[in-house]
Amino acid sequence: MSAPLSHLVTVSGRDGPGIAEHLFQALGAQGVDVRDVEQIRIHGRLLLCVEVVGLVSPERDSVRGDLASRLAADNVEVSITPLASAEDPRERDRFLVTVLAPEVTTSTLAGVTGRIALCGGNIERIVRLAAFPVHSFEFSVAGGDLDQLRRALADEAVRREVDIAVQVDGLHRRAKHLIVLDADSTLLQGEVIDLLAEQCGCGAQVAAITEAAMAGEIDFEQALRQRVQLLAGLDSSALDKVRQSLLLTPGARTLVRTLKRLGYETAVVSGGFSQLIEPLVKELEIDHLAANELEMKDGALTGGLRGPIVDRAGKAEALIRFAAAAGVPRSRTIAVGDGANDLDMLAAAGLGIAFNAKPLVRQAADTSLSVPFLDAILFLLGISRGDVETADQLDQAGWQ
Repeated sequence: MSAPLSHLVTVSGRDGPGIAEHLFQALGAQGVDVRDVEQIRIHGRLLLCVEVVGLVSPERDSVRGDLASRLAADNVEVSITPLASAEDPRERDRFLVTVLAPEVTTSTLAGVTGRIALCGGNIERIVRLAAFPVHSFEFSVAGGDLDQLRRALADEAVRREVDIAVQVDGLHRRAKHLIVLDADSTLLQGEVIDLLAEQCGCGAQVAAITEAAMAGEIDFEQALRQRVQLLAGLDSSALDKVRQSLLLTPGARTLVRTLKRLGYETAVVSGGFSQLIEPLVKELEIDHLAANELEMKDGALTGGLRGPIVDRAGKAEALIRFAAAAGVPRSRTIAVGDGANDLDMLAAAGLGIAFNAKPLVRQAADTSLSVPFLDAILFLLGISRGDVETADQLDQAGWQ
């Protein structure tokens, strides 16, 4: 038995109160069943589409006239279009494509939409997520292949010098998540160990080892121990001075407080040092921390480390441990980092984001951000700038 013919009822015009009510009252008078609804309002203009079943095709013109007369006072246009009995588009694979850049030009939008079409994807919705601190647009795409979309749009991102992320859409996006941030050059500006090295006059030596480790040229643990050994004898007062000089990456506070308000678990997993990072983690009310511990004796650094090393493998292990403690499956974890020692953590997460990272890390991550604002991560999660500002306003008004 064939499926009943469905029709698309479209209402368009200047928006105003009561239009949806009047439409559904009119449809109710026709005795049809509503199968799907979508409404969009932009700059005072309304597009309201309703898929209905039970409308007999030969009566379409008379029904359109009846609907139009019932909505005449609303000064809108009404059309009715029969829909082919094709597959339900809701059963197709669905993806979200997010574009971020300081400026998103029309040529960029043309390039992105063209690539999506070539991959067999159909764009169902486009929304602007932000115009500050970066421009960001999100495309809802039905159909196509995830890997093909990612490859094609990665090429387009390089060509247009923008960031493009492709993710699977679904209800999981609104469920509880864990987001894990690297500290140095991600949550924080610069490398903490370089700041310590400046305090003891070995900055150039430590910076050279740091650069080699971040590029993946030498083993992280070996590089860490070499650098810490150079800090031997540094007084605890120098640690206090460095702690007070730490600078958060622009957008870090906005990112963390917004995620907390949305019920996310947050964590910092760092190859840096707990004595310096922990006070900031507590201030930001971050839920979890894993970092290395500097060994001290008589108020000075010994040049050694205490406990297990949080290295490349240790970061991934910490992500898995924190996800289990939070009751979050790995598919709903997000990791953000910039260096080679973040690679295992990025691979272990459901979504790995390279933040202003080395080429090796950008190539390995699911997506990358090259803008200097950490809160741009929110747009990859579908959280708009308007959502952020509304949450801030409610918080200031005392809403919980």
